Amino acid sequence: MKPDTRPAHKPRGPAAGGAAGTARPKSARRRSRELALQGLYEWQISRADVGVVDAHMREQEEHAKCDNAHFVALLHGCIAQIDDLDALITPHLDRRVQELSPIEHGVLLIGGYELKHCVDIPYKVAINEAVELAKSFGGTDGHKYVNGVLDKIAPTLRPVEVAAQRNRRPAG
Repeated sequence: MKPDTRPAHKPRGPAAGGAAGTARPKSARRRSRELALQGLYEWQISRADVGVVDAHMREQEEHAKCDNAHFVALLHGCIAQIDDLDALITPHLDRRVQELSPIEHGVLLIGGYELKHCVDIPYKVAINEAVELAKSFGGTDGHKYVNGVLDKIAPTLRPVEVAAQRNRRPAG
């Protein structure tokens, strides 16, 4: 019998250096998303002025390592455009927006905002980053819900990009 020469499967997740591991450092943009999510959570719970929430997030140790411009765009943009973003996600929900957990709502706001305004970020990356946020901060299967909702929003906001991606898939 010949020895198995196939490459070993590399596990993913925190134990393999994922979000909670140390092998792969977090990007500055990922850190900005995490801080923005924490800020959105605080804002949803307290309804404090966005300036107060922003100042509180800047006190966090992680702020020094984030992409500040992206953090500001996400936190301030999501709060300023909450009605528009909620209108964007609501048709794809199986419950009222008010029934979402603050984490799911915040992640959907960030994902929706990036899909709508951050065209330099490929739509698949925006969705994946939102899913990773939901995995790190949300409930057990919240990431699946976030993925499903953002997947339905993407064709509306990025029709050309989504169509191009779908046309690249091999027929099967």
